[in-house]
Amino acid sequence: MNFDHIFREYDIRGIFQQDLNQEIVYKIGYTLASVLKSRGEESINIGYDARTHSPILFSWLKDGLQAQGIKVYNMGLIPTPVAYFSIFCGNYANSSVMITGSHNPAQYNGFKITLAKEPFYGKDIQALKEQIYSLQVSHTPQNQEVQNIDVLSQYIAYLTEHFSSLKNFPYPIAVDCGNGVAGVALEPILKNLNITYTPLFVDPDGTFPNHHPDPSEEKNLQDVKRVMREQNIPIALAFDGDADRIALLSSNHSYKGDELAILFARAIAKEIAPKKPIIIGEVKCSAVMYDECNKIGSSVMYKTGHSNLKVKLKELNASLAAEMSGHIFFNDRYFGYDDAIYAGLRALELFLHSSIEEIENSILSLPKVYSTDEEKIPTDEALKFALISKLQNSLSNPPATFPKILDVISIDGVRIIFEKGWGLVRASNTTPVLVTRFEAQSQELLELYKKETLALLDSLK
Repeated sequence: MNFDHIFREYDIRGIFQQDLNQEIVYKIGYTLASVLKSRGEESINIGYDARTHSPILFSWLKDGLQAQGIKVYNMGLIPTPVAYFSIFCGNYANSSVMITGSHNPAQYNGFKITLAKEPFYGKDIQALKEQIYSLQVSHTPQNQEVQNIDVLSQYIAYLTEHFSSLKNFPYPIAVDCGNGVAGVALEPILKNLNITYTPLFVDPDGTFPNHHPDPSEEKNLQDVKRVMREQNIPIALAFDGDADRIALLSSNHSYKGDELAILFARAIAKEIAPKKPIIIGEVKCSAVMYDECNKIGSSVMYKTGHSNLKVKLKELNASLAAEMSGHIFFNDRYFGYDDAIYAGLRALELFLHSSIEEIENSILSLPKVYSTDEEKIPTDEALKFALISKLQNSLSNPPATFPKILDVISIDGVRIIFEKGWGLVRASNTTPVLVTRFEAQSQELLELYKKETLALLDSLK
């Protein structure tokens, strides 16, 4: 059976039993153990999210690891950031696996892997896949001891101390955990800090009975917005299934990932002055974000994907990186990985120094642009990258009617810089689709840029 599709750019992900069955998960553990030993690692921390099949995957994965002599530490039910935290807290292994389907539907699950404190992604995942295909082993249950460890309590204590300035926060807030795992860490922290909050769907339930666990989609914020209106709550935080995506809402605005980057960049610039922060964004971020960050520091455009941004953040020793989807990476005062709980508390800090109206106005007063949401065009997995290459080549000699091009950025797909806007077409690294996004200074130009770019793309198929 072919399992190519589960070995993605940033993680391993698929449907339980259909893709992630006992045989393949055992082999993932068995092969990963060899990689660990080749890097001088002898142990690993494993945690899992709220999905009903996560404990089963844990059992299969640890059997494969233990069969190769790797010591397994069990962190139990935790948010993904706690798995990352486990390798920096200094008490256990330097590597971790988080068993999670993240923001995907309930039937999905997967593995986010960090080895020797570095993301395991891209070519490493593909090499792992090739080793698994040639592996001739069968699942063998292991009776070796698994040591249970309480990293969650350490994480809660760390963030409680780190954010002591938020004690007795002056505003009530709402928190929507979407029945993911954010609540197991966030609620104790909020209680420790004596922050008044209204909880929505904080109990972990891997069937996600209330709404889909992805706060980057507006439709999934309707419940928390209703509670804000009904109870006159001025600030809210919403999280995805494994708590590495954040959404911030205030009375009159829902903040996109690039808008959060602007707010955080400004705050960091004040804290570290006269040093100027380096801020990293991905190719889907607004031109406004890059312009605003360049006013107080310097901005860098880079590839989409949490692993890509973590590596770039360390390489440049940047203060912050951000994705439109709500993955926020703090290297300033933190460890450089995407932690929505940490980012949510950093967001609350903003309101200690400025009123809600001032924060809202600082975003609403930015230059007005018109943009599309991220839109996906189904295509063939084998053809998607070839289409991007064809598009890039065609832009060197576009049709006579095509809008004037100022530049073409090809760091991740094709971002076309027009005179008064831009358009993006990139191949998704996780699904057989092309992802598009457009932005312009007027609605008319937005429609023009989109129409002409998609027409050119269609002519290449």
